[in-house]
Amino acid sequence: MVTILVTGCAGFIGSHVCTLLLNEGFKVIGVDNFDPFYSRSVKESNLAAFKSHPAFSFYEIDIAEGLDAITEKDIRAVIHLAAKAGVRPSIEDPAGYISVNINGTQKVHDFMQARGINKLVFASSSSVYGNNKKMPFSEDDNVDNPISPYAYSKKAGELMNYTLHHLYNVDLINLRFFTVYGPGQRPDLAIHKFVERIAKGQPLVLFGKGDTARDYTYVDDTVSGIYSALQYCLNNTGIYTTVNLGNNKPVKLNELVDIIYDAMGKEKNVIYEAMQPGDVDITFADIAKAGHLLDYKPATDMSTGIKKFIAWYNAANKEG
Repeated sequence: MVTILVTGCAGFIGSHVCTLLLNEGFKVIGVDNFDPFYSRSVKESNLAAFKSHPAFSFYEIDIAEGLDAITEKDIRAVIHLAAKAGVRPSIEDPAGYISVNINGTQKVHDFMQARGINKLVFASSSSVYGNNKKMPFSEDDNVDNPISPYAYSKKAGELMNYTLHHLYNVDLINLRFFTVYGPGQRPDLAIHKFVERIAKGQPLVLFGKGDTARDYTYVDDTVSGIYSALQYCLNNTGIYTTVNLGNNKPVKLNELVDIIYDAMGKEKNVIYEAMQPGDVDITFADIAKAGHLLDYKPATDMSTGIKKFIAWYNAANKEG
């Protein structure tokens, strides 16, 4: 049984990744520190879905403090998802993002070197593209102009990863995620917040004129890309590459809001405010490389994905 270490295992994407790996017959070691960025109970709920699985073991660890507490010796690869997330919060606490996203990633590297692990799948972000004017965003584009501490912390992770690959022959794929959503989505993210406010009869507050756009990607599609990247790393050598995992179909904010209101059968109630610092105008993934290298084919359209999220939200809050 192949053992995979997943950092950030109790988070939104991490919990979905662990579920898939366990279903596919892997042994999974999960690490999470229950960062107070949002309620611990949310992550506990995510973890509960697989915590008792016989092939899963869990460590409550802050990656910035190192991973030496992990006792297993047979780890084949690492999927490094743990990070402080969010553009706007990073502007308020850049030091925290440096500590976790940069120093914490170095601790993951140190652990891999100490244990002889030479396969890594790393969660980067579309934020590294900043306000790139060329559309769609390609992995070959210049990403020297990040506009938030979160973005530069993710670019720093990619640069650190190249050094790890170059010096220690680690096979490595950086995956740039594009606005992942779906059941279990973090409560601070737009779709979750919008559905919650509409359900409570509250108006939505939109920043800008509603013409910003995001390449929203359903979580199952993102996780399928992560799994394919893992398989590619496990089955090949001499790898260092960066791959977009997006949907290749940006949706404007006003369009997203209309889709949500329509799916919930509610009358539109929106307030517009000024754009927020650090927010980009658009994200738009070129996914040709992902298709070629990983056979990546996003399958969930926005309307279907939103309906699935709303169904999950209603069920979760009914249970609560």
